[in-house]
This record gives sequence, C-alpha cells and structure tokens, in this order.
Amino acid sequence: MAAFSKILVAQGGGPTVVINQSLAGVALEARKHAGIGQVYGALHGVRGIVNEDFVDLSRESAETLEAVAATPSSALGSTRDKPDEKYCQAIFRSLKAHGIGCFLYIGGNDSSDTVRIVAEQARAENYALRCLHIPKTIDNDLMANDHTPGFPSAARFIAQAFMGADLDNRSLPGVYLGVVMGRHAGFLTAASTLARTAAGDGPHLIYVPERAFDFDAFLSSVKANMDRHGRCVIAVSEGIADANHTPIATKLATHVEKDPHGNVELGGGALADLLTKQIKEKLGLKRVRGDTFGYVQRSFFGCVSDVDQREARAVGKMAVRYAVAGDRDGSVAIVRRPGPVYGVDHPLVALTEIAGKTRTMPDAFIAASGNDVTDAFRDYLMPLLGRDVPVPGRLKNDMVPKILQE
Repeated sequence: MAAFSKILVAQGGGPTVVINQSLAGVALEARKHAGIGQVYGALHGVRGIVNEDFVDLSRESAETLEAVAATPSSALGSTRDKPDEKYCQAIFRSLKAHGIGCFLYIGGNDSSDTVRIVAEQARAENYALRCLHIPKTIDNDLMANDHTPGFPSAARFIAQAFMGADLDNRSLPGVYLGVVMGRHAGFLTAASTLARTAAGDGPHLIYVPERAFDFDAFLSSVKANMDRHGRCVIAVSEGIADANHTPIATKLATHVEKDPHGNVELGGGALADLLTKQIKEKLGLKRVRGDTFGYVQRSFFGCVSDVDQREARAVGKMAVRYAVAGDRDGSVAIVRRPGPVYGVDHPLVALTEIAGKTRTMPDAFIAASGNDVTDAFRDYLMPLLGRDVPVPGRLKNDMVPKILQE
C-alpha cells in the first residue's frame, strides 16, 4: 500500500454536468482509507496549484459534498492553461512544498498530458508522488475509453434539444440548423440522432468533422429534404472542415481568433450564420433559422444521465483506490464489457495511451452518405443516456371529410 497523507485534486478544461461527481468520489473515498489524512482541492486547476490556492476538502461535510456532486460545472473552478515543461516544473515545486503524495487531475486530453509530465518529473527527482488522471470531456474523444464522463449527459441534452427543435419545426416548417460542440470528434453532434422517434423526424441531416464538408452536396441534401418533407432539421459539428481541412467556420470570416492552445475559435455563431446565409441565398428559402448551442450543452441543470452520474463518481473513487493500492501512475478508464447487458470496468491505463491524443468516431458509426449516423452508433449511445428519456406524444390525425372542396 502506498504511503502518503495528502491528496491534491484539481479540475481542468470545460465543465460538465457530472464533473463534481468525480470530485466527491475522490473526497469521500479518501475518508475510507486510514493512511490519507487530508484532501486538498486546487482552485482553477493547474493555475491554482502554481499559485498555492488550495482549499481543504477534508473539512467539508459529506452532505455538502453530495450537494456539490449533484451540481453542474466545476466546483473548484477550472482553467484552459496548457502547461509546458516549465509550467509543470512550477506545479511539481508546489506539490513538493506542500508534501502532496498523490496528484489527481480531472480533465481531458491536455489534463492527462499534464499529469504525465508531472509524473515524469517526480520520478526524475526520486520524489514519491502518485499521479492519476480522472477522465472528463463532453467531446468523448479520449483514447482507451468506451466513453467519458460528461458525454452521456451532454448527449442526452443534445438528443432532447433536437427533439424539441424538430417538434417546433414540424409545427412551423422551414429549415432549422443547430451547431453543436465538437472540434475533431463528432460524437456529441451524432447524439442528435436519438431525437428521432418516428418516421420523418429530424434531424434529417447530421454533419460530423470526421467527413469532409462540401457546400454543393450540403445544399443539394437540404433541398432534397425540403422537397420530401417540406422542412429540414440539421445538426452540425462546429469543427466541420473542407477536404483541405480548413474549418468551414473560417471560410468567409474576415477575422479569425485563436484560443490559448492555438486552436481557431469556432464558437460565437459564425458557422450557423454562414450556413443559413448560404441556404437562403442559394436555395431561395425564407424561413431558415440557425442556432449555436454554446456553453448550454455542457452544464445544463436538470438534464443529466443517471448512468453518467454513477460512472463519474466511480472513476473518482477508483483513482483513490489505485493510488493507495499500488505504485503506478495512469488514467482511470471506462471500458464497456462485452455482451447484451450494459456494464463497464475501470482499468488503470498508461498515461501515454491518452495524453496528447484524440479519439474520433469510427467509420462504422458514420453513414456512407456522410450526412448521417448508423444503427451501430445508436446502439452504442442508447444505454448511456439513462432512464426516462422523453418520447413525444402524437395525434392520430384522423381527418374529417371535406365538404366545400369536393
């Protein structure tokens, strides 16, 4: 059993509905192990570690931790900082100064890479430090995982949001286009497929960044659906790009902004505006509406998957158990068990399997047309959304014979 008395946990990257379940899992599980004296939380991720902005989670009541667990967004605050070697050296100095024996970081790809670098520095200095990554991302793009905490609840929101948008569009027909988060991986946008509960339901078109986007083919498909249904509902990943890998959101932009990681800023509504303008101008349609879901899909209060809650808590607990039971660094993964009954295991995988890598949708999940998903994806996603996903009620619409128009 590892010998350490202090754990430090932090949260990084985009918030989710269930990230605090992992935090509570760490704090509450640590209380079951006699060798762990204190659990610190770093405010605003790695930035808080460098600035020594720590709170003592050991002094929080179990009741408070459970209330926080059921609350969306990062309770400790987060950061978009992407540490380099020098930054990680500052992180390591802070951990060492406070006698931290275990560093747990809840986050995505970049967070796992930070954990890897800090772990390597600890080994180089022969400092006993367990470094474990706890997975989190609504993008669902971590390697070595069947899915990641945060994604199931965000997917549930996307499915229900498009269900509502489709019902609205059915009442007042036209074109509706919704832009969903997803720079390189289209899992979240693809989740809109579960809005379909009857023939003719939207979204009628689904575009993910794993396939090159062509304007002419897009407009042709919109027209075909307007001709067939008299309306068209479209789900689009913010990261769709052309055959040259140029993001569509930048095609007609006069100014392109980049985030701290050097990525082109894809939010803010530019893509929705661009695509709806093309539809209006090229197809001559008047009733065309574009929405950008933005931050609302990450931390929407009241739309949560019970499966997601349970698994987010589990990976936090398992991180503590792996820390006290052995001397390995790594990332706690979610791996689906084979067979017809849904279940998962939580193995500890090497940080090098995840750090700096991006998982994208497999070809088997994307329809040959390039603008839809397959039954295989729907089968994959369905168990993750949890219980009581709503299904719209529908009138039979038994028509009364006309009299004046005979």
